[in-house]
Amino acid sequence: MANQQAEQVEAKLFDSDVIDFSQYFQVIKRFFWRILSLAFFLTVLVGLVVLTMTPHYTAKVSILIEAEKTNVLAIEEVYGLDSSRKEYFETQYEILRSRQIAERVVERMQLQNNPHFDKDILAESEGMLSGLIDGVKESLKAALPFLPQQVNEVQTEEERLASKKSFAVSLLMERTRVNPLKNTQVVEVSVETPNNKLSANIANEMADVYIENYLEAKLEMTQKATRWLNESLEGLRTKLDESEKRLADFDETEQLVDVDGVVGLASEELSQLSDQLIDAQVALKRSQAIYEQVNQQGLSIAELSTIPEVLNHPSIQSVKREEILAQSRVSELREVFGPKHPRMIAATAELASIQESIRQQISNLVSGITNEYRSAEAKVKALQLQVSQSRSDFRNLSNLESRRKTLQRDVDTNQQLYDSFFTRLKETDQLGGFESAHARVLDAAKPPVAPSRPRKGLIIAAAFVLSIGLGVFLALSLEALNSGIRSVDDVERKLSQRMLGIIPWQPHNRKEDLPLKHYFDQKHHVFSESVRTLRTSMQLLNIEKPSQVILVTSSVPKEGKSTVAINLSFALGQLSKVLLLDTDLRKPSVAKQFGLPGFQPGVANIISGSHTLDECVVHDEASNIHVLCAGTLPPNPQELLASSKFADLMAKLRETYQYIIVDSAPIQAVSDAIVVSKHCDSLMYVVRADSTSYHMINNGLSRFIEVGHRIDGIVLNQVDLKKAKKTGEYSGFYDQYGYNSYKAEDANS
Repeated sequence: MANQQAEQVEAKLFDSDVIDFSQYFQVIKRFFWRILSLAFFLTVLVGLVVLTMTPHYTAKVSILIEAEKTNVLAIEEVYGLDSSRKEYFETQYEILRSRQIAERVVERMQLQNNPHFDKDILAESEGMLSGLIDGVKESLKAALPFLPQQVNEVQTEEERLASKKSFAVSLLMERTRVNPLKNTQVVEVSVETPNNKLSANIANEMADVYIENYLEAKLEMTQKATRWLNESLEGLRTKLDESEKRLADFDETEQLVDVDGVVGLASEELSQLSDQLIDAQVALKRSQAIYEQVNQQGLSIAELSTIPEVLNHPSIQSVKREEILAQSRVSELREVFGPKHPRMIAATAELASIQESIRQQISNLVSGITNEYRSAEAKVKALQLQVSQSRSDFRNLSNLESRRKTLQRDVDTNQQLYDSFFTRLKETDQLGGFESAHARVLDAAKPPVAPSRPRKGLIIAAAFVLSIGLGVFLALSLEALNSGIRSVDDVERKLSQRMLGIIPWQPHNRKEDLPLKHYFDQKHHVFSESVRTLRTSMQLLNIEKPSQVILVTSSVPKEGKSTVAINLSFALGQLSKVLLLDTDLRKPSVAKQFGLPGFQPGVANIISGSHTLDECVVHDEASNIHVLCAGTLPPNPQELLASSKFADLMAKLRETYQYIIVDSAPIQAVSDAIVVSKHCDSLMYVVRADSTSYHMINNGLSRFIEVGHRIDGIVLNQVDLKKAKKTGEYSGFYDQYGYNSYKAEDANS
């Protein structure tokens, strides 16, 4: 049994972090009417406050901001705004929220003097400003007495009006909301005032001021651009004239007519001379090679004739052919005629003549090659001089062309800038008379019918819901802060023990104990019935093995353990022979409640051997139970209870009585109850309702569990049944404890 209870304690500790919603529901159910009362009270209070609030009306005007402006002329650069970018719309929203727009609306509508704008706030601010200004005026009079009185008054009035206007502007900015609609170019501007018509008028006026502000800004920028363009044109005109003059002076100085054509001719001439020079150089190299071969020192005519350049010369080749023919005829004639034959002589003479001609041709050719080489060499030198001169002339012309082009580019650049600015100036002048708005009113504001705030119904409903929530929070907080035991659920959940019984609270003087014979008084039927129910629970709990010795203890004093022990003895005494044993040898109370004298011997006397059992046991005739008091208070009570003599006493008492109710000391005060529990069959733990912390109770229970003692259950003492009736606690125990009789008794009283 002890092991089972230890496991229950461990399981309780293990499940301590699990959220038990049924517990919260029970707490809310118990505090239901108090939560409802708190909610009703707070809701009524909020309702009274809401009824005194001034209603405010919100009017909305829808403005379409066009991303693509109407461009009559392409001069977007004049304004510097790219309407295709997201920042453009964000800028427009900030302009709508700006103080400039609010100031112009206040000036146009004179809102600082409008009693419907926000008369309470304006009046209060005006009073504050008047007081402040009066203080400043008095200070100025004291510090500067020489100033005229009228001047001081005028300055003060101007400051007061300016401050009043500034406050109205700030108030309008605070009451204005700009809400761009998602994925559109439409923005809603809402204005809130205590007057519905005024709200609509201000919203529409704000839209008009916003559009006009854009047009005025555009006109102002156009005018600034025109002035700037005019000033720039004057400077550009001067620069253009100067650059043109420099170009004309250059042409006059250099006597240039068509420099581009002259440079072209010079370039073409240089190209031709270069080609001729290349050809002449090639011819010179070829002549030089031939010249060097034919003019080698010591070469004969025969050797010169073998030179390819000589041999391949056309004239030489012609003579050579004639020589071959002559030789052929000489050979033919030699075979037929003798050397002195006329024909032979003629053929031989012809051959000799031809060979002489060849020698003469070769000599002439060598002389011609030399002349040709000299001529080619002279031609190359002449062409080189011409090319060098042509290049020098071309460079001079190129420099002139480059200088002229530089001057011409300066003229062209100034001309382009001038033309561009002149065109832009004309476009800007034309645009100055065309007012194209970038936005337009899509839906004008209408006077709202219902106020936007306060939403009285919503506020009252929210107050009721929040009050309910506050009540639930307070109930749960009180429950969390309450560490006491008040119900069966607390016993099972916080202590992991069974409930043996509930002893209701009995009205009496709190400084005194409950009357001893209260149990037998028929007027207190509920109390008597609860004690009898406790008796029945003990008997049914141990029906197989009845508990003869029942220990009654508690955590701390003043929990009513002695009262429970006494009345349980009365209930058992009606059925069996019962002994009430007081083992609290430190602060005994049984003898006092039974009216026994202080010197009445008891347990301490029997253990010490000064008295016998018969001398110490007292029989109460009215209740038919026997009482064994604590006796004379010893200096060592725990040693006496742990002695073998006390064990012998308990064994002897078991032989005499059917039930022994043992009233012991509180477990948190001393350990006497643990010592006594070794001689007891059952343990009944008394807990005062809504008093002792469950941590302390668990600590006391764990001490018994550690020594292996069985705990039968918890007796919840001093329970207020009237309170339980309202909160619904102890459901299922009322009839068991005679609750119906209690209601009848309560009604009769």
